[in-house]
Amino acid sequence: MQVILLEKVGKLGSIGDSVKVKNGYARNYLLPQHKALRSTKANIEYFKAKKDEIEAKNLKLKQEAEKVASTMQDVSVTVVRQASDSGFLFGSVRPADIVAELEKQNIKVLKGQLKINSPLKTVGTYRIGVQLHPEVLVDIILNVESFHQQDNIAEEIPQEEVDANKVDGNKDQNTEKQK
Repeated sequence: MQVILLEKVGKLGSIGDSVKVKNGYARNYLLPQHKALRSTKANIEYFKAKKDEIEAKNLKLKQEAEKVASTMQDVSVTVVRQASDSGFLFGSVRPADIVAELEKQNIKVLKGQLKINSPLKTVGTYRIGVQLHPEVLVDIILNVESFHQQDNIAEEIPQEEVDANKVDGNKDQNTEKQK
């Protein structure tokens, strides 16, 4: 199917390019996402009439994305998961987990904007790409830690604070009655 691109699409083309793509890709992705128009005479004329408006809108979106990217330059996110002694996670870190941690830092990102090449199943530090605009990509640093690494932090809490957070000693009496 021949389509006219309304925005830059990676490895396909940029605004105004007429490209041939598979029918399913056009019907299921490009057309519903408003990234392209079918290449008909009417749509070609429509695009020529609206080209300046479409490019101005794209430029505005790109500038907004660059502003957000400048605030995200040195962002690092820490996710704590249960892991084995060898450093393998029980499960993995999902994009939704990363988005939730970014929201805690008042950074709004969609799951689909995260570029993760492979599942994150080990403890360590990763570089994650965030595609804010087809032409704006920013890297963030993701630290995946296990609960064992967090135990060292818990040891630094004074014993008085831990005792204050405990519920009164009635639990021990109730367990003795059940026996």
